[in-house]
Amino acid sequence: LRLLEPQLDSCNARLIGEVASGKLPFLNLPFRSSLTARLKALTPQLRRFKHMVVLGIGGSALGTRALQKAFFPQQDLPNHQGPWLWILDNVDADVLEAQMSTLNPEETIVVPVSKSGGTIETLAQYFFMKAWLQRALPNTWHEHMLLVTDEKKGYLREEADRHNIVSLPVPDHLGGRYSVLTAVGLLPIAAAGLDIDQLMAGAQRAMEALSAPDLDNPAWQYAAARNALYESGKKVELLVCYEPSFRFFSEWWKQLYGESEGKENKGLFPASVEFTADLHSMGQYIQQGERLMFETVVKFAPKGEFIIPNDPANVDGLNFLSGKPLAFVAEQAMRGTILAHVDGGVPNIRIEIPEISESVIGGLLYFFEKACGISGYMLGVNPFDQPGVEAYKKNMFALLDKPGYEEASKAIKARL
Repeated sequence: LRLLEPQLDSCNARLIGEVASGKLPFLNLPFRSSLTARLKALTPQLRRFKHMVVLGIGGSALGTRALQKAFFPQQDLPNHQGPWLWILDNVDADVLEAQMSTLNPEETIVVPVSKSGGTIETLAQYFFMKAWLQRALPNTWHEHMLLVTDEKKGYLREEADRHNIVSLPVPDHLGGRYSVLTAVGLLPIAAAGLDIDQLMAGAQRAMEALSAPDLDNPAWQYAAARNALYESGKKVELLVCYEPSFRFFSEWWKQLYGESEGKENKGLFPASVEFTADLHSMGQYIQQGERLMFETVVKFAPKGEFIIPNDPANVDGLNFLSGKPLAFVAEQAMRGTILAHVDGGVPNIRIEIPEISESVIGGLLYFFEKACGISGYMLGVNPFDQPGVEAYKKNMFALLDKPGYEEASKAIKARL
């Protein structure tokens, strides 16, 4: 680790410099109390709706889904205070039709999310949902919309101004994968009943804890470890969790690192598994397949009071489990798995977390974002752009005959 200290220090200084120049606002988001105040003021109005439909894709949806599933794995839990949250992150016609057929427009608020205001998939969804609301509520449909988009430009900004639709801004210089701690992720979660003050307080504590420019900084340690493993020949990083509620956090993490580092034919491939379920599907490959991966295990403190009862028949001699908490069994499964995988040539990084709570998850989000910036700079790429994503968009515009893409359309269609 000490051999990498000069490089880590240089990458950290580069991040600080970018923040000072007005870029990378995600690193200072925990201090934006004006946003949380506005969201809390809006929350009572949002909670009068039974359903909230979020239209977004990629970073406009994954952070929201990660928080939703971490805290509300079943939306009918007793502590679910706000509208049921539905996230439409694709343009599958069957999914959209099924969703619209089950909702009552009078009980629904639709939240399109697009930083540019021109994300074609999100706009396609928006046109359908707008028409659906207008048919049912011709005079008040705009009161069933809330737009999250650029503050000054883009189609959704024009729609907000044209129809007097309430809107919230996405900060400038902010890629979608870093936007979970803005209105993009906070608005739906605040409406659903999470304590966003605690979420942001956890992020702020992480920001302060991760500001120290030294080797005790966990963000430095994680960035250094994953880059050292990459240089040693590892090509895949598996994010491992043992809680089903954490599964969609892994999806957010995959976009964060995949889109930030997958450039110039470089970068670890981010994948994920949920143990112990995936031990019975992916476990064999992880144990004895190609030695191209390592694991980052997010470990939460054991929880729950479920005690395994005694079986009078002692079928298969399993009464050695009697009296043990189910959480204890899960803990030993994790320990046994880590030992087996390390012995099998799969290095493990372990991130220990006390609990799934707003403050802890807020800190974890900030940790991964900060570490991602350092790690990307160590890799020698810009972790804050996404030129590869733009390539598919240009092809799609040409294939959809968007004005201005006529020549590209001819060239592409000739290849198909």
